[in-house]
Amino acid sequence: MEFIKITEQPSLYNDLEQSSTLELLEAINREDQKVALAVKACIPRIEKLVEEIVPRMKKGGRIFYIGAGTSGRLGVLDASEIPPTFGMPPTWVIGIIAGGETALRSPVENAEDNPESAWEEMLKYNINPKDIVIGIAASGSTPYVVGGLERAREHGVFTASIASNPGSPMAQVANIAIEMIVGPEFITGSSRMKSGTGQKMILNMISTTVMIKLGRVKGNRMVNMQLTNKKLVDRGTRMIAEELGLTYEHARRLLLMHGAVKEAIDAFREQNPL
Repeated sequence: MEFIKITEQPSLYNDLEQSSTLELLEAINREDQKVALAVKACIPRIEKLVEEIVPRMKKGGRIFYIGAGTSGRLGVLDASEIPPTFGMPPTWVIGIIAGGETALRSPVENAEDNPESAWEEMLKYNINPKDIVIGIAASGSTPYVVGGLERAREHGVFTASIASNPGSPMAQVANIAIEMIVGPEFITGSSRMKSGTGQKMILNMISTTVMIKLGRVKGNRMVNMQLTNKKLVDRGTRMIAEELGLTYEHARRLLLMHGAVKEAIDAFREQNPL
C-alpha cells in the first residue's frame, strides 16, 4: 500500500481569516464530529491491544507510551493520570516524549528526528519482554517513534502504534497498528486538532479499560483513587457511605484511616461480617 499522508492534505476550508467567529467555531465542531466515528472504526484493533496488555500487566509488565510533540504530550498526560485516578504506582504506565520534560512546554529542535533516543530512554527503565510499547504519531513516520518501536520489537517487546495515516512506517513495525483516519485537519497539517483529539480518546479507552480489567474499578467507581484534595476526599466519603449505609462522618473517618475507598470498605466488612 502506498503511504499517503492524509494528515498533510489541504484543509477542506479556505480563506479562514475571512470567516466570522461563529463560522470558524461551527466548522471546527463539524470536523470534530468526524473524530468519534474514526475512533469507533478502530475498536476491533483497540480491543486486541487491550487483550494483549492485560495479561502482561498481571505478570508485572508495564505500558510505555512514546511520542513527539502533541502526541508525546498526550502520552505523558494519560500516563500521569493513572496514579491519581486508579491508585497505581507511576511506574506502571510511563510516558516518554522526545526532548524530555522541556518538550512538554516548548519545542525541542530536532528531538523527533533521532531514531535511537526513544529506545535509549526506555532502557533507563529496564524495559523487558513483559512490557508493551505504544508509539503515538499522527503522521506515522516520526523517526523517534519508528526507531523506538523497531528496537523494542527486536528485543521481544510487544508493540502497538496509533497513527492518522494508513500504511505508515510506524504501522509496519507494530504488532498491532491502530489507524485512526480523521481526514485533513481544519488548519492544513495541524495534527494537534482532530488527530490529537482522536489520540486522546484512544488512550483514554486503552488505559481505562485496562485498569478496569485489572480490578482498579468497582461497579463504576474509582475506588483506588488517590486522596489528593478535598474534592476527592468528599467523593470517596460519599462512595463509602452509599456502599455501606453509613453516615457521612463515619464514612469519612474510615476513608482517612485507610487511605482509599476499597481498603476502607474491605476493612469495615472484615470487622462487621454479615
